[in-house]
This record gives sequence, structure tokens and C-alpha cells, in this order.
Amino acid sequence: MAREFQRGHKAKVSDLTAGTDLYVGVQIAGPGLTFDISCFGLDANEQLSDDRYFVFFNQPKSPEESIQLLGAQAGDTESFRVTLDRVPASIHKLSFTATIDGAGQMSQIGPGHIRIVAGGEEVVRYAFTGAEFTTERAVMLGDFYLKDVWRFAAVGQGFDGGLDALLKNFGGEVAEEEQPQQQAPAAGAPGFAPPPQAAAPAPSFGAPAPAPQAPAPAPSFGAPPPPPAPAAPQPPQYQQPAAPAPVHAAPTMAAPLAPPAPAPYGQPPQQPSYGQVPGQYPGQVPPPAPAPGGYGQQPSYGQVPGQMPGQVPGQQPGYAPQAAAPGAGLAAALQPYKEAPTGTRWTPQNQQLMRVDLSMGGQAVLARQGSMVLYQGKVDFSYKGAGFAGRIVGNATGQEMQLMRCTGRGQVFLAENGAHLHAIELQGDAICVSAENVLAFDESLQHEVRRIEGHGIPGGALFTMQFQGTGTVIVKTHGVPVVLPVTPTTFADSNAIVAWSAASQVILSSQVRLRRNAYPGHSGETVNLQFRGAPGNFIVVQPYEV
Repeated sequence: MAREFQRGHKAKVSDLTAGTDLYVGVQIAGPGLTFDISCFGLDANEQLSDDRYFVFFNQPKSPEESIQLLGAQAGDTESFRVTLDRVPASIHKLSFTATIDGAGQMSQIGPGHIRIVAGGEEVVRYAFTGAEFTTERAVMLGDFYLKDVWRFAAVGQGFDGGLDALLKNFGGEVAEEEQPQQQAPAAGAPGFAPPPQAAAPAPSFGAPAPAPQAPAPAPSFGAPPPPPAPAAPQPPQYQQPAAPAPVHAAPTMAAPLAPPAPAPYGQPPQQPSYGQVPGQYPGQVPPPAPAPGGYGQQPSYGQVPGQMPGQVPGQQPGYAPQAAAPGAGLAAALQPYKEAPTGTRWTPQNQQLMRVDLSMGGQAVLARQGSMVLYQGKVDFSYKGAGFAGRIVGNATGQEMQLMRCTGRGQVFLAENGAHLHAIELQGDAICVSAENVLAFDESLQHEVRRIEGHGIPGGALFTMQFQGTGTVIVKTHGVPVVLPVTPTTFADSNAIVAWSAASQVILSSQVRLRRNAYPGHSGETVNLQFRGAPGNFIVVQPYEV
């Protein structure tokens, strides 16, 4: 029976089917609308670094035929054959997209789907409707992505700019085509056996037929072969973007009218002009140097070591901001801090800032109250109470969380006191995290207080939160944590432990049953947690004691 996915759901392909020879069918339609359905083969940076892996109607297969365009069949508007074990190592993601050819918006489409069929049996389906979109003209439907193993994600993210916006998002660009060429329609059906014609047919593959003898032309983004009616004008030609010109390839100087005179003998040297010694941190004692030269000249000492925070790498010393071209220096300086869009629900912007896209996944997010630093779009924030019983348990165990519920269609940026943030994705498994270390999590996750048995402390137990299900939990740490495998001799300080796998056996160990500093020479390490478990269990420890 096929698994029904919603936007944002992910799963390992091996959990869906044991096969790697897969059929991907896309069904999308709307009154008066024409669609182009494509597959982008992206590298580890999610860029189209090799245009031979842009599979569409003018380039129906990849070089080694791991991705093949099959055409309409079995009730699908377009279909593909994907052989995952033949995809080259340079390709880390296969993104299936649909764009409107001509006027129209994705809000006009009817019910549609993207589905995966293996061995003649449908294993997963992501259904969508026009109500999920507004003015978008292109949409990313689903992705196969490599994260240790191949996985599938239902994306459902739209772009207002159509295919142009998709190409730019994947690192490509669209240029006007000087001499448009018509491509003859492919003769015959693609080299794949169509699915059997039965009630609710599911495609089943046969052996691939020999590849067509006609050489595949270079990818030329144009309209599909025209019908008998007059042909429509050809859209722009797809080209790989040229390498960007280096920013500040040469220093921008502002020459003075006359160089300043050297300081008289016996007097302290004149302070260097603004911008003369970049790389000196605030409070750093400047090294001895000869009398300074003219304004804007490169210093003779201290030129290479230590760039100032925010300085553009490669920028030459002596850079005069007032002489730069308007906007050029500012854009280059802010480039490293731009928003990082990835097309996924949870995206780290840096080590201390996390963004969640509420329009993906169709479910709310529970976040610690006061952790929102910025949001875009239509987002509603409401108080999330734990109920009377939850408050009693939280107060008694120290695992109470003051939460807010975030809903709507937009992006919310979360942070707290500069703590390092880590997104942990659960696929039906479980993890234990102290409530103090939880910043946010998907509402679909089940969470409860778990008791840790032990001796030698008041009450004879400690408590933690256990999260289980399918979704993401955002864990915060002080500094960069370390993840260690669980062995029979793994002990961790109860104040430094952040999280551990729920299958681990946890035992409270007390070396000395006296409180800290009870007698001279005491180490202060009285309460530890001992972890035991089968291979695959782990603990997460931060370089900080609460």
C-alpha cells in the first residue's frame, strides 16, 4: 500500500522499497494551462554544475541513462525512469519540477500528485492542489537526495518567476536565443515498457530498449514540438552561468593631493590614516613601523596578518571606502551574511540562527517563548499551554517548557542567547533531550517526560524529555558539541550531557555520596550518567557545564 506524503515529509528510499529502478510519475493539469516537467541533477552544493543532467523535453536522458524522460502514461502528465544505483557520485540531488509554459498561476491547477512506483507497485504518493499556491508559476514537487543513503522528500515549494527563477535558484541563467532551432519529435516511445492497462494501473518496467540512434542535441531550452497550429516563439536558451568576476580584483585608492610630512625627530610618529592598516583588531598594540607614507598606500608591516571582522577576503590593504563604486563595497561586505534558502523546511542560517518555513509540511511548530527574532509572511503566534497535569509534571521534574505555537504561511527565524543550534531529523525513531536544551520542534512529534533511575541523589532519579515520531527537533548547545558512540564504559557529567539515543540504557552513577566541596581535596564530580547499549547508540556532550 502506498504511503501518503504531505509537504515536508521525508523518508529513506530503502524504507519505501528495496529496489533502485524506480518510476516517477507527475500528474498536473489546469484549464488552459500547459506545463513543462523537468528533472534537475544537482551537485553537493545544490547547483546545476553539469547541464547534461538537466533532463527535459529537449534532452530526454542523462549521459549514462540513469535519468530518462518517458512521456505521458498511466494517467500521469509526465513520467521518468530513475535508476539510483547508476547515478554518478557527483550528483547528490534529483529535483523534479513543473513550470507553466505561458500565462497562468499554480493556484489554477486541479488536484495533482507526484508518485514513485517500484516493481509495478506504487510505494509513495504526494498529492497537492492549487489551494496550496498563489501566484507561483513554477514549483519543486519532490526530491531524491543523498544523505548517507538516498532519500525522498515531498517539497511543494513554488517560485513566482517561473522556470527563470528555478534556473537561477539552481545556479543557471536564461539568455536570449539568437537562432532558434526546432527539434523533431522523438520517434517511438521511450525505451521502457509501459505499465499494464488495468484498474488503477501502476507502471511496471521492462528491460530498457536500445537508446535512439539520433544523437541527443545540446540542451536548448525551447517550446516542445509544435502542434499543427502555428508554432509559438521559442523561449530563451538555457546556458550555464559564466564565472563571476572577482570582487575588488585591484585596490581602489584615493590619491592625496600631497603626502603628509614626516613627524619631527623626537616626537611620536603620526597616526596612520583611516584604512591604512586593515586587519588590526580593536585594542591590538600596533607594531613599530617607519614613518607612514601617503594616504591610501599599502603599509610596509602588518599587511597580511589578521583581517578585521567583516573584511571581504582578498581585499587589498589601503582600501578607501569613500572611493568605492556606489554599492559595490557594501554588497561585497554583506554577501557572506545573506539568507541561505535551500528548499527545505528547516534551514540553519549560521551556527546561532535557524529558519523554519511554515508553508512546507502543513503543520505547526512549537518554539520556546521569546525565541523568534524575525519572521516573513503571514504567521500567527499563540500561547501553547501544557494543561494542568502538564504543569504539575513539569514543575515536579524540572522539564517544563514555556512554548508558543507558530502557524501560517511564512518563514520564522529562531535564536536564543547566541546558543549553537542543531536540527535533528527523526524518522520514526526517538531521542532524549533535556527541556533546557530544546529550542523548537515540529508539532507532529510526540514528547513526554522520561525518568532516569539512580541512587545517591535526592529523590533517587533524574528526568529528561523524550521526542519520538517523524519531524525535526532543534537542540541548542553552548559551543560545538561532540557525538560519541555508547560503550560499556561511557560516562558523562550530568551537567554537560545534551542528548542521547532513546534506546540507550542510562544508569545514574554517584562516586561519592556527599555534596560537592564537602571536604578538602574533593574533585567536585559526584554525579555521572553511565550509558550502555547496542552498537549505533550515541550521546551528545557540550563543552560547557550548566
